[in-house]
Amino acid sequence: MLKRFKKHFKTALLCTLATGTTLSFSAGVQAKEVKTQTVSYQTVTEIEDWGPAITKVIVDLGRPVPVNSVTADTFNVHVQRVDSSLANPMLEEGIRKVTNAYVADKHGNLVDQTGKYAVLEMEIGPAVTLGSPMNFNLGTFRNNWVDSDYTITQQKDILTPAGTVSGLVVDTFTGGVRELVDDFESAEATYDDVTLTYADYTPAKDNKKNPLIIWLHGMGEGGTDPTIAISGNKAANFASEEIQAYFDGAYVLAPQTPTFWMDGFTGFGDGTSKYEDALMSLIKDYVANNKDIDTDRILIGGDSNGGYMTMLMIRDYPEYFAAAFPVCEALDDTLITDEDIQSMKDLPIWFTAAKTDTTVPVNKYVVPTYNRLIDAGAKDVQMSLFDNVVDTTGLYKKADGTPYEYDGHWSWIYVYNNEVSNIIDGNTTTLMEWLAGQSLEK
Repeated sequence: MLKRFKKHFKTALLCTLATGTTLSFSAGVQAKEVKTQTVSYQTVTEIEDWGPAITKVIVDLGRPVPVNSVTADTFNVHVQRVDSSLANPMLEEGIRKVTNAYVADKHGNLVDQTGKYAVLEMEIGPAVTLGSPMNFNLGTFRNNWVDSDYTITQQKDILTPAGTVSGLVVDTFTGGVRELVDDFESAEATYDDVTLTYADYTPAKDNKKNPLIIWLHGMGEGGTDPTIAISGNKAANFASEEIQAYFDGAYVLAPQTPTFWMDGFTGFGDGTSKYEDALMSLIKDYVANNKDIDTDRILIGGDSNGGYMTMLMIRDYPEYFAAAFPVCEALDDTLITDEDIQSMKDLPIWFTAAKTDTTVPVNKYVVPTYNRLIDAGAKDVQMSLFDNVVDTTGLYKKADGTPYEYDGHWSWIYVYNNEVSNIIDGNTTTLMEWLAGQSLEK
């Protein structure tokens, strides 16, 4: 039975603000102090290569101020991170570095003359944990959203034609947005007492059939909050304009298991999954309920645990999918029979992994499986085997100036950014270009 409770993920703004404004008056101040209305702040979360980061706060200043009256050193930004799922919930606290500041409208857009809001952009990076709204619990191997409580304290006066604004202390949170994540909806489906939650993205209606991209998350993104399945790493990027443009609009379905895809009937990663039947039922129901999905263009991929599940799905339902793109997949090659290879060899598959992956070593997993498919006569099976996983933005570097290096298991970063490519028929073809061209009709 498919039970839906569709809702937008955008965090609702609170209707009532609780605290007022503190103004400080000091001897010798010549400018007139001006009163402000109640002040507050919102957060903006973006999904980066390493996961979610709070990239900026939007501060309601309580009155209009001129453009250029706010700079990076106008405010001090303190944050406290708390994970209520832990016995000792306090994670850390500290001062976040403000890298840029400007006067804006309530949506955070730069204004021409005056605005009531100040946007404070803050330093982020793969090692800047103060900016993370998520915590990986080593006890459960799960990611959790955490509470990031900010206190924004004014350090320098803001000059306005009416007088001086000073002494603001802002600690009232009125909500936030999660870019791209808020474009997804959530739902759940139950089959034979197995319930899967999921996030899904619907492209604009365009009176034509649209492909479906199915993405299966890794170990850390299980649970019952499907926003984690698309935010624990950068899976939300499948809904970005850049990726959507390759498909001229595509549905995205991101199912979430309550535990791990690799939970098998006889053991962990035994070549089975107790969620396989429910997952296939969910996919079929989702397609049936969205009539403009092109059933000839259903694409499936996943990373790590999700790569394992991807392999099971294309092993057991090879004729249902137009193509597959498993990433650092965790199905041990010794569990794949010669019959399985014959079943999968006619399906277009693109494997991605990195040689430095110590979680699922490539010589035990993807490399022998790829070689067996090629030896069996597979016509369109690709493999992108990276030397390691490094930052390609140029923003993050190691102490010696070379690009920041991620864990070798994180080869999914290259997939989300469409930085996977091969020479196919003499042309350099990216993964997304390749996926967009796949169809059962071929």
